[in-house]
Amino acid sequence: MKPSSLTCEQLQERLAALHRASLELVQNVSLDSLLQHIGKIACNQVDASASAVGILDDKGDTIRILPTCGDPPQAQEGIIFGIERDYFHSSKTICDDQIPPEITKRLFPKLDGRVSSFMGVPLIRSGQVLGQIYLVKNHGSKAFSAEDCQVIETLAGYAAAAVYNARLYERLAERERLLTQRNDNQALLNELATTLNIDSGSDVDEILRRSMIKVMEYLHLEVAEVFLLQEDSNTLKLVFRRSDKISSLWTQSQYYTGEGTVGEVAKIGQPILISSPGRVRPDLDPSVLQHGLKEVVCFPLSGQKRVLGVLCVGTDHAKPLDELEMQFLSTISSWLGIAIENVRLNIQQRRLAVLEERERIGMDLHDGIIQSIYAVGLTLEHARILLEEKSDQAIERINQAIDGLNNTIRDIRTYILDLRPRQLHGEDLMQGVQRLVNEFRANTLVDVELHSPVNSMRDLPQTHAITLFHICQEALANAAKHARADRVVVTVWSTADRALLEVSDNGRGFDVDQSKFTLGHGLSNIQTRARSVGGDVEITSEPFGGTTILAWVPFRRGEK
Repeated sequence: MKPSSLTCEQLQERLAALHRASLELVQNVSLDSLLQHIGKIACNQVDASASAVGILDDKGDTIRILPTCGDPPQAQEGIIFGIERDYFHSSKTICDDQIPPEITKRLFPKLDGRVSSFMGVPLIRSGQVLGQIYLVKNHGSKAFSAEDCQVIETLAGYAAAAVYNARLYERLAERERLLTQRNDNQALLNELATTLNIDSGSDVDEILRRSMIKVMEYLHLEVAEVFLLQEDSNTLKLVFRRSDKISSLWTQSQYYTGEGTVGEVAKIGQPILISSPGRVRPDLDPSVLQHGLKEVVCFPLSGQKRVLGVLCVGTDHAKPLDELEMQFLSTISSWLGIAIENVRLNIQQRRLAVLEERERIGMDLHDGIIQSIYAVGLTLEHARILLEEKSDQAIERINQAIDGLNNTIRDIRTYILDLRPRQLHGEDLMQGVQRLVNEFRANTLVDVELHSPVNSMRDLPQTHAITLFHICQEALANAAKHARADRVVVTVWSTADRALLEVSDNGRGFDVDQSKFTLGHGLSNIQTRARSVGGDVEITSEPFGGTTILAWVPFRRGEK
């Protein structure tokens, strides 16, 4: 370092000019732009050949270097090793003509070590070293003077405050970005949940189609594929693919668990990120390389107990998926896995219910109708034997057979009445119940009466009317099939806040506590229907004492 050659007045003028130039630093909140500005001011103030500004991370293990004077402004980041720590962490100004070549090469890679004078001035705020201002002069140039060091030290004071503010602004902006993205992610999850829950009958294909279209548009994904584990096997089959550019992500549309990347993800239950597609995973389709995908990520679709499939997505973004986007995709995958598992469980429950209903119908037919027909056959056999010897007894037997056949026909009609679906086709509740009563009377030959102090229930909401309609249907079917009643009374009326339906019969009755949830009586269905719209059901019965079913739903006049 050269001794001072400036007068006191000249140094003051130089510092005043530096002060004016430095005032603009605090207005710059972009860190890279700020570092470039600091380097240019430093270069101009001391007539340096090149300058660079290095900023340490919070832990001090990584430095971000931005060459600003003499080199294109392109920032580089790297980990600090060995002797570099003495220079990059120094809290004192370094003015030296003998700088290790690895330092100058790291800071100024285009100078090839041709340095005659070096200066490093720390950026310090509240005792913490934030970084350094580095300046060099080429061979043949004058060395840095004491005044040069004083000027750059003054600049470093301004620069440290500006760097601290810019970093604080960046952190606040990043937090705001993350918060906004998390809110957007949560909004999309809520939208998906709401959309898919509207239709309780949504199948797996519909869930995948709706959810993946929204996710791909939200994250700007180029391709998405879903492989699902087939039931009762270890085979993963491609069930969904969407892309305008990529014909396929993988060379196969079906994998065994543990086979290829897809099978590996299903086996280990952890995501796999491929940042160089085609180089490390030979099972990727050639179109992935042809269209320049930058990343391919596979996530497991996990249910409660096992992995149900694999979600694969690909992007051609210059910037890789960040941690928040990866977390979002992982959440979507878990959510999809649970949704698919629920759909499959519902399907299994419906299958089981159908099997149980078939078994019940088979037992009822075998124990009731088929045995009745068999008894009629025996009666006719006996009548044929008596026909020639005792014609009066034969005629009596034939009449018994006719009565038996009529009873069997009535039983068959009862089963048909119970199984045939009913709906309100443009009718109000009273019209629908009247139709049920007429059909019940015609099919069962049972004496049935309908009483109602009101002529219409047109103000009753459609969902509530359909609920009472179906309850009436099931109650009538139970009266014919189980109660063996010969008289049924149906009553419909309303109060200020309720619509009520009562079905009473004089049949065999039953023990309510023992029969409330059995499949044959359908009482569980009746209660579920009423409670689903905010109503309830009261059932009274005793063996050989008849049965009364009283159901009500909320109802206010003028409500639609």
